[in-house]
This record gives sequence, C-alpha cells and structure tokens, in this order.
Amino acid sequence: MSLAEQFPDITKRNQPLAPFTHLKIGGPAEFVVQPRSVDELNAVVNACQRDKVSVRMLGGGFNLLIKDDPVPGAVIRLTAEPFTFLRREGKRVTAGGGAQLFDLIAFTVKNGLGGLETLVGIRGTVGGSVRCNVGDRSGEICQTVRNVTVLTDTGNVQVRGRDELTFTEHQSDIDEPVILSVEFELESEPPPTVMNRLLKTWIQRKAAEPLSFQAAVRLFRNPPGNTAASLIDRAQMTKSRAGGAELSERNSNYAVAHPGTTARDILQLAETVRAKVKERTGVSLERELHVW
Repeated sequence: MSLAEQFPDITKRNQPLAPFTHLKIGGPAEFVVQPRSVDELNAVVNACQRDKVSVRMLGGGFNLLIKDDPVPGAVIRLTAEPFTFLRREGKRVTAGGGAQLFDLIAFTVKNGLGGLETLVGIRGTVGGSVRCNVGDRSGEICQTVRNVTVLTDTGNVQVRGRDELTFTEHQSDIDEPVILSVEFELESEPPPTVMNRLLKTWIQRKAAEPLSFQAAVRLFRNPPGNTAASLIDRAQMTKSRAGGAELSERNSNYAVAHPGTTARDILQLAETVRAKVKERTGVSLERELHVW
C-alpha cells in the first residue's frame, strides 16, 4: 500500500510545495504527510524505510529552493501541537522542533528571558535553526542550546546533551532525520531590557536585507575574513539577473524572486555569480541555499 493508503487522514498526494516555501517556488511532492503525534510520525518514518520511500523534512521553507520538477517520496511537515509547543521551566525553555523561531523569541522576551533576542528577523523553525546553527556576529543559537531531542532513523527517541553536540558556523553535527524538541538555557532579565536589544538587532538586520515584501533568499556562505556580498560587489555583479530572479539592491548576496521566477532562474543566477566571483577575485563561494 502507498503512504496515502496507509495514512489517509494525514497524507496528500501530488501536493504543490510552492505555498510552503518563502520563495513560492517548487514542484509537487509525491506525498505530503503531516503527523499529529510523535507515535504517528514514527509510524510514517518506519513505513517509509520499510517501503524504501525517501523522506524529506520541510520546515519553514525559508532557506530552501525546490526545483520545478516533481519531488519523489514523502515530504513531512511538523505543524501539529506536539511539534510546535513552547514550555518554560524557570530559566529553561523547551520548544518543539516545528515551532517557528520568531514565536520562540517572542515567548522568551515576554517571559523576561534573554539569549535569543539577537536572532530576531531570522526566519525558520526551531529544529531547522538549531540544525543549521543560525546567527551571526551578534550571536548564534547554539550558545543557548542545552539539549536536543531527536528521532533516529531506527525510530528511537534520544536526547543529545550539549557536550554531545558540535556546532560550527551555520552547521551542526545533528544528522538524525528529525529534531523533536530543543531545550534552551537562558538568563532572567527585565523584559524591557531584552526588548530593547531585540529592537536594536531588528533594525540593524532589516537594514542589511531585502525589503520585507520581497521573496528573497541568501545565496552563499561568507568566506573566512570576508563577506559574500562584498566579493560579489567587487566582481561587479550587483545588477545580475536571470529570468525573474535578480540580486537585491540592498544586499547582493540575496536573490529576489519576482512573480514568475522559476527554480531554474535562481540556480542560473547563483551559478553565474559564483563563476564570475571566482574569475575576478579568486574566491570560490560556497552555496548556502539548500536545493531539493
């Protein structure tokens, strides 16, 4: 039996993925599954392994480009309450892996807990944000992580403590298929103090990004001691365009997708820019954008 036949209440066939991504680009998935509990998620993952169905986890779809072709296998979205909850115990906050990072930050600020407010403006789910160790010079999410609860590829729920985890710039060693929840260790502070830091960071971050109404994604990682945007500027590629995609005037390391843009346009733009930067500066840029 197919996934749709085994889990008819939570599975849709040939579901367009574009509405679930920030760019609003992407072909349909063979199956989109939205489990309602950890047990149901485990059953889906086990069925996929048994039937040799590929599995992809789709979070907020913010740093993701889905190609225009159909996506085979199962795409799992963790949108139910067991995956999106927020819970406080003293200075510790536990968040479901499917919770939105913005909601977590708002929750901590409201409760007078500092440590995550400098991540304001970064979009994504909690699980995806920890897996990719989001952040910048103002702070990284790993600095507040106490432990991570994961679902292994064999269906076991495990808790990995901070001393068992390795984080680097925009990366971690979390390779389990699902992050179920994350516990953060924060600091008690007056809510107005935390809010002031949040607002300052928000203003600075938004000033260096495309306009909020634009569908845009960051293309490349910053190389050591430099920024991808400055290298693109030096290579005189700031006005580059491919089809409906063009580099942002506010930050050339972002591709803006205008109406009608295809995944092929974004990929062509990124490759053209990467090749010219290499030719004119000698630096090979590494793509940060995830592509399905």
